[in-house]
Amino acid sequence: MDDLVRMKGEVAGIDVGSEKIFMATTESEEVVNYGTYTECYKQAIEYLKGKKIKSVVMEATGIYWIAFFEMLESEGFEVYVVNGKHAKNVPGRKTDVLDCQWLRTLHSYGLLRASFIPPQQIRMLRSYVRLRDDNISMGSQHIQHIQKALELMNIKLTNVISHITGISGIRILKAIIGGEKDEWKLLELCDKSIRDKKGKEVLESLKGNYRKEHIFLLKQALEGWEFYQQRLTECDKEIEKILKEMTKDKEEIKSKGSSKHNNSPNRMKIESLHNLILKLTGGKDTEQVVGISDTMIIQLTSEIGIDLSAWKTEKHFTSWLGLAPRVNKSGKGRKRKKEKINTRAGQLFKIAVQGVAKSKNTALGGFYRRIKSKHGPLVANKATARKLAVMYYNIMTKGVEYVEVGLKKYQEKYEQQKLKYLIKQASSFNLKLVPAA
Repeated sequence: MDDLVRMKGEVAGIDVGSEKIFMATTESEEVVNYGTYTECYKQAIEYLKGKKIKSVVMEATGIYWIAFFEMLESEGFEVYVVNGKHAKNVPGRKTDVLDCQWLRTLHSYGLLRASFIPPQQIRMLRSYVRLRDDNISMGSQHIQHIQKALELMNIKLTNVISHITGISGIRILKAIIGGEKDEWKLLELCDKSIRDKKGKEVLESLKGNYRKEHIFLLKQALEGWEFYQQRLTECDKEIEKILKEMTKDKEEIKSKGSSKHNNSPNRMKIESLHNLILKLTGGKDTEQVVGISDTMIIQLTSEIGIDLSAWKTEKHFTSWLGLAPRVNKSGKGRKRKKEKINTRAGQLFKIAVQGVAKSKNTALGGFYRRIKSKHGPLVANKATARKLAVMYYNIMTKGVEYVEVGLKKYQEKYEQQKLKYLIKQASSFNLKLVPAA
């Protein structure tokens, strides 16, 4: 360290735990520690102010750092939250005191890179969106319990109706819980289209063994699912409030076309959601990218924000998402890095690929199927997710409008590349390709 130049002065290193925090401010002074109660945090902040500290660094340890980070941020400190892997200590010297001293030393020499933390409003949005996702996950468990109760009664309704929690399914479930066992009366509760197309199958599926204990299980499972549906509605209302607050001073932007029709039962039920998104992004319509819906845009926004300037290029962006190949190179040696990076935003792009894979007339769909045929579905999913992320980045940073070139044009381009490769290979053997008669 003697040959390095200190880039930052008046810095402190902080090690945050569940019960205590340790702070190192200068090399000449001993490390101090405080409890993790709110009053203790306030005392720690006053101590830092007394030492005229302007910049602090701490590791992202679970969720322990968040409360102290928010208090430091509100007091005007420059706060670096760093990945613990980037600040590994010398082997055999692992203590809380040495950790905070080592963090301070590295930070003073400018050797640490701050993790990406979005602005406060985006973090608020993130809290509600993640809670919403948790409610969806917990609600899905009750759907499994509903299906279990029906199977125990040998009611095969799930084999006939695609969504047991749809309008027709819920009507039938509530009627069964209310004591109705007549399959003809239960059939009348179905939508007309179901009665016309699948009437006989529904009647057969509703002939079951209606035992009291199984109906009780069905009742509790349905009530549990409805409970989490109500929680979803409450989350949607809070998300809508934040979006309106974030867009209140922004110009109204009309959509160039209708938004995608999303039939997912877990979509956000917010009025004029697409228009709110356009206002929020300044008219940058990322929904035109195949596979990305309004709900997914809000999920992505809650994770990475609107301003993507934290990533200099799309390569930096896809690397942070964990979608870019990671390579180690030393001399002539070159190998793939086995370290896995899983970010929520990266997972969202992978989920979006599911819609791409089903598309029959899109270039991305053709790309996915070509990679899948060569390397399998996992590689194809990640490669296509990376392409989606690059498109998303370009729209958000450069305003590049994404135009689907279509499967035919994509295939023509791919065939031209293959032909060029074959001509080159033939030339290397002093041969010439001749078209078939």
